[in-house]
Parts: sequence; C-alpha cells; structure tokens
Amino acid sequence: MSDQPRVEIYTKEDCPYCEKAKDLFDNKGVEYEEYNVTGDEELFEEMVERADGRKTAPEVFIDDELIGGWDDTSALDETGELDEKLGLVTDGGDEIVEHRPLLIAGTGIAGLTAAIYAGRANNDPLVIEGDEPGGQLTLTTDVANYPGFPEGISGPELVNNMKEQARKFGADLKNGVIESVERVEQSSTANQNASRSGDDSSRPFRVELTNGDVYTADAVIAASGASARTLGIPGEDELMGYGLSTCATCDGAFFRGEDMLVVGGGDAAMEEATFLTKFADTVYIAHRREEFRAEDHWVDRVHEKVEDGEIEIMKNTELVEVHGSQEEGVDHVTLVENEKGHPTDRLDDPETNEFEFDVGAVFLAIGHTPNTEYLEDTGVKMDDEGYLKTQGGEGGGQTETDVPGIFGAGDVVDYHYQQAVTAAGMGSKAALDADEYLEDLERAESAGEVEAAAADD
Repeated sequence: MSDQPRVEIYTKEDCPYCEKAKDLFDNKGVEYEEYNVTGDEELFEEMVERADGRKTAPEVFIDDELIGGWDDTSALDETGELDEKLGLVTDGGDEIVEHRPLLIAGTGIAGLTAAIYAGRANNDPLVIEGDEPGGQLTLTTDVANYPGFPEGISGPELVNNMKEQARKFGADLKNGVIESVERVEQSSTANQNASRSGDDSSRPFRVELTNGDVYTADAVIAASGASARTLGIPGEDELMGYGLSTCATCDGAFFRGEDMLVVGGGDAAMEEATFLTKFADTVYIAHRREEFRAEDHWVDRVHEKVEDGEIEIMKNTELVEVHGSQEEGVDHVTLVENEKGHPTDRLDDPETNEFEFDVGAVFLAIGHTPNTEYLEDTGVKMDDEGYLKTQGGEGGGQTETDVPGIFGAGDVVDYHYQQAVTAAGMGSKAALDADEYLEDLERAESAGEVEAAAADD
C-alpha cells in the first residue's frame, strides 16, 4: 500500500529472533527493508548508532523511529500499538472474531504437533503463535537427537517444516498472544443438552488476545511453552541487549574476540557455551553446583572444549552483578564462589569468596518459567511454579486438566524431560484427547436435540 510506513529491519545470519521479526511483518503483509549486518562493519556501526548503542539483532525502525529488538516489537504487537504505528486496522474489541472447535496456544513442537493431528481429525484448529513463535527450538542451531534426521536439523528448519505440515492438514496459524481464557455460559438449549448428558462444564471458551481480538472455542490445548528466566540482579535490566543476553545464537557473533560468560548447568548452558567458542577468546561457564544437570552428550562436548583450551568451568559459582554501560556494553561481573555450592545462600560464610571478573558478554541459560498466566481465570490446577497439572497415568485422557475441555502439552506441563520429542508426543496425545472430547460433546448435543424434539411432540 502506498501510504504504508517505511519499515527497516537490521538482521544478521543465524539469528532466530531476526526470523521471528521478519515473520511477524510478513504475516501482517507489511513490506520492509532488510539490512544484514553480518560481515559488514560499516552497516553494523550504522545499526549500533541508530539503535542507541545496542549491539544485538534484530533492530526494527518504523519511519525512522526506533522500535527496538524482537522483545520490544513483540510487546508492541501484543498491545496492538504496532498495528497502530503501521496503520493497520484490526478486529479488536468485544465482538467475537470467530468460533472454532479447537484453539491451540503456541507454535512450539507440542503446539504444532497438536495442530497436525487436529487438522487431520477435521477439528479445524486455530493456532495462536504466542510471543515466541516457534518456541525455544527456534533458538537451537543444531537439533541432533530428533528422530528421522541422522545428520541433524536446525531448530528453525524443523519448526518451519512442521508449520507447513500443519497448514497442509487444515490448521490456521495466527500471529498473536493470548491475554486470557475464560469459561462462558452456554445458550439455554446448549445448557439443557449438557445437563441431560451429565456434562456440567461451561463452553465455549472465550479467548481474548492482547490486541483485543476475541475468539471462542469448544476446547483449548495449552502448548504455550516456557520463557527464559533471568536472575534479577543489579545491572541486568540496564544491560539486557547491551552485552547481556538470553540467546547465544542470536547475539554471540556481536562479541567476537571477547571473553564470554555463560551462566547455568543444564543442556542449554552447555550448548550455548559450545556454540560461543566459535566467536569468543575464552568461554567461561559459571554453575552454582558441583555437578552439571546436562545430559552426558553435552557435558562430554564441553569437556572436549576444555581440553582444547576454549572453555573454562567455574563450579560452585554464581553471578551476582553485571557491570558496564549501554554505551560501552558489559565491562565485568561480580561472582561469588563456595566449594559447598549455592554460594549466594552462604554469603555470610567466611569461606565464600566474592571477586570481580572481566568479560565482554554474559549469556543466561538458567531455565524457564511456564507461560500459563493466561489460564488463571479458568480455574485449572497448577503447581507452585505455574506448571499445569494433567491427568497423566495410563489410557486415554492423559493430557486433560481438571477443567473439561482444556488440555496441556509440552513445557507447560513437563518440567522434567523438556525435550522436543517428548513435547511432540504430548502434542499428539493432547490432540487425540481433544478429538475424543469434541466427539463426546457432539454426541451429547445430538442426543439432547433428539430428546428435546421428542418432548415437543
């Protein structure tokens, strides 16, 4: 359109969040100019200057106004402000945009697998992408343990293949973030039918997005994944994006030649540390315990890098402050160590040592928090950390929550395995459970209509 604002996106190679940003504008039908800064020092410096010193990609501009990185752009999209800046009209408001038999929250491996199965079952699924389209796997450069890919496959490629497959079977994917899910009262006829069938659940569900769009659905699969945790330490808010990051594959190349610190002891920390050796002088891993939680494969790879002098491990060590400025980036950090582990719990212990440590970039890989806040008004049961409680056990209905019509799959349920293949398995189970639930509803309504017709006669 001729009056469309000018959109510019600075990107780099192997940048998952850059792909997310481009997909966002592609899905809106908005044209943009892309500037790839990889290997172009002059263009990189231009980006840094226009982005007020930020050295991360993507950086988005609308009519020369700095929107920011993916998090900033996604946040504006959630509230509808991005569409306002782009001059787009949405269907926001209380009016129902559409009713679907099944709505799926999330486009990670669990959500997309559920979409494939639900589409094949003719349940006309609508999939809401969420604030991290594609989920955590889009941040993984090499998926070597997903069955069927002996040479491995990149996370973004696997996700894109699954999206294409879901669409092939009839799933619709919509960019957006769910604000809330509520159970709403049925019509009097539907309530009578439900009462006759012994089903006292309230349906359909009312699903409101952060931009104001409202949908209804007979069933909901929560496959909204989990978000990266941060530490809440001094310097974290000020320096996030200025040398502090939660995505090594996104930002590691910007700090080529620097010493880098990775915080964490699980698979993600090991993978990120290994990846960063391509750019860093030395990669340091700070882990608050003696033993890593990562699987042996990743621990072995890290130890190979240790032997090569590319990685150094700092056990029983925690990060307590990040120092630097937005103009100059990260300068150094403050660490504490105690040979008994968990040193921040032992700050009064004379054996706890606090020291300053020079690094030019810090990457947090300390786990995730399940994205389940939008379900709070439904009354579903969760544990203390927000993970959904599902039926589990043997036989059908394993992904059912205690609220009929709401099912859970992937990292919103699984705090233990957290693997792509287990998420896929749970996604398929959720779709099958939802299909059985929808069929039961249809049979109950049909029986109720027959009874009502007989009573009228």
